[in-house]
Parts: sequence; C-alpha cells; structure tokens
Amino acid sequence: MDNPRRPRSVYGVGTEPDPRASLANERTALAGLRTALGLIAAGVGLAALAHLTENPGWFRVVAVVLCLMGGVLAASSVRQWARVERALRLSEPLPAPSGLPPLAAALVAVSLGLVVALVLSLLS
Repeated sequence: MDNPRRPRSVYGVGTEPDPRASLANERTALAGLRTALGLIAAGVGLAALAHLTENPGWFRVVAVVLCLMGGVLAASSVRQWARVERALRLSEPLPAPSGLPPLAAALVAVSLGLVVALVLSLLS
C-alpha cells in the first residue's frame, strides 16, 4: 500500500526514523513558526504605532521588513523540517541550518534601522 502521508518527497523515501528524533525535528519547526509569528506580530504592531511618531516612514519600513522576515522564517522552517526529516529517514548526516545566518543578519539590520528611526524621532 502507498504511504498516504504528505509530502511524499519526505515520507516516500527511506525507513521510519526513531520517533523521538522525528518529533524533536517537528518541535524545532514549530518553534521557528512561533518565532515567525512573533516577527509578523511585531511588524503589525510597529506599523500600527508608526503614526504616533514624528517620523512614521522609518517605522513603517522596519515594520514591513519584520513582516517579510516572519514570512521568510516560516518558509525556511518548513523547508528545514523537510530536509532534516528526509535525512533522518535516509540515515544521512543532518543538514546544516541554512536559514540562521541570513535571519541573524536581517535581525541586526532591523535593530539598526530601529535605532536610526528612534534617534531621528528624538531629534525631530
């Protein structure tokens, strides 16, 4: 009988891994999705509060970047889950977390953007 689980690119290869490893992989993906939701919520909140500042443009730009980062992180988390699950099923070495360096760089850029926005707001 054909395996009914999806995606087939993950569940259609190899053998069942240790359930603990598979569940840990799923928990990691869910943590990434929670973080993505937090980034999106922060962006929405910042956009809602932007009108209270003297320089709302900067805050809106940072809000958009936060929302985009949340979307990218959500997609990256699901992609990483599939890569790790597939490696577990094929008894291959686990892939490196490819989404972490760009996410960290984007967070640094967003924090610098917020600092600039706050300083410009205070100087106005």
